[in-house]
Amino acid sequence: MSQITASQVKELRTITNVGMMECKKALQDTNGDLEAAIKLLRERGLAVAAKKADRAANEGLIEIAVSADGKTGAMVEVNCETDFVAKNENFQAFVADLAQKGLAVGDNELAAAEKDNLAFKVSEIGENLVINRNATYTVQGEGAIGKYIHLGGKVGVMVEIGCENAANSGSDALVELGKEVALHVAAASPAALTRDGLPSELVESERALYAKQVEGKPANIIEKILDGKLSKFYSQVVLLEQGFVKDPDITVQALVDKTAKDLGDTLSVRRYVRYQIGG
Repeated sequence: MSQITASQVKELRTITNVGMMECKKALQDTNGDLEAAIKLLRERGLAVAAKKADRAANEGLIEIAVSADGKTGAMVEVNCETDFVAKNENFQAFVADLAQKGLAVGDNELAAAEKDNLAFKVSEIGENLVINRNATYTVQGEGAIGKYIHLGGKVGVMVEIGCENAANSGSDALVELGKEVALHVAAASPAALTRDGLPSELVESERALYAKQVEGKPANIIEKILDGKLSKFYSQVVLLEQGFVKDPDITVQALVDKTAKDLGDTLSVRRYVRYQIGG
């Protein structure tokens, strides 16, 4: 067995962030071959990850990355066991890196693509980690991606804002609108973008509930009352009909329309996705 120096151990630790004793043993087992030691630690990381995989990971972090041109966004949720790790800079950098990698893959493809990388991070941090989900948006035509992270990474929202004028595509005003809408979604947690996006069974259930409330009233006003109650329901759960959290006197749709008027363009909220740790 070749003699392992302190500088070799330090170099391996700097590269891998694995503990000194594990680094020394890996170098001893590979006769001081740095590349082989790195590979060995990764292989051992898989074994460590397998041992920790059955431990609950209920804490975590959500991160969002947006491409340089503002046309692609990626959001990822990574879970860990403790809030202590969720606040660790090493873990946070790992999640941010995964978000960047998410720009190049499809929805919920990161877990498989980063399996070995995740296992190595499990061995390094010492907790079970799970890439729970990821979403990737690419603007269809003209527009921009808006994003918002709330509560230190516990809630994240990504929004696609569409426009017709190419000059406004990716503009500061459009990105800012996307951020404002994303902030609203984070706070208000709408059930759907529009009425058409609501499950029909949910609408029917609400209508049946309201119908029981107006039993016995004159038939000629029942439908009017039901329509009024349903409209109020929509204003509570449909994104574009909700009162904007920063100014409840206007709806989210009115906020979009105001920005559209300022830009001399036609704007729309095309889609959104909201993640919440444990949700």
